[in-house]
Amino acid sequence: QVQLVESGGGSVQAGGSLRLSCVVSGITFNAKCMTWFRQTPGKEREVVASVHTGRADTSYGDSAKGRFTVSQDNNKNTMYLQMNSLKPEDTAMYYCAADLRGSYCVGAACCRARGVSEYKYWGRGTQVTVSS
Repeated sequence: QVQLVESGGGSVQAGGSLRLSCVVSGITFNAKCMTWFRQTPGKEREVVASVHTGRADTSYGDSAKGRFTVSQDNNKNTMYLQMNSLKPEDTAMYYCAADLRGSYCVGAACCRARGVSEYKYWGRGTQVTVSS
C-alpha cells in the first residue's frame, strides 16, 4: 500500500519559516517525480516545487522562487519543503504528490509541468497558515 504522509504545517507570522516533510512508503523512492502542491478554498491546486528523485534536480513555481527550497533524503524516503519569508498569501493546504501516470520525466522541470491529474499518489495535506 502506497502512503504519502505530510507533516510540518502550522501557524506562523509573516516573515517566519516552516519546514514541511513528505514521507513516502510502498513505492520505490528513486527515479520519481515528486511535487509539492498547495490549494486554498475555491481555487485550483497550484504547483509549488518539484524534485526528480533520480536526478536530484529541482524546479519551482513562481510563488516559491527565492523563498522556498525543495529537497530529498533518499535514505529516509522523504521530500522536504523549506519555506522562508512566509507571506499571508502562502496560507493553504500543502500536498505532496508522487509518480506519474503513463508518462516519464527526466528532470524536475518536466515534473513541475505535469498537472494534478497526472500524479498517481497523494498525501492528505498539511495546513499552513501565515498571519500578517
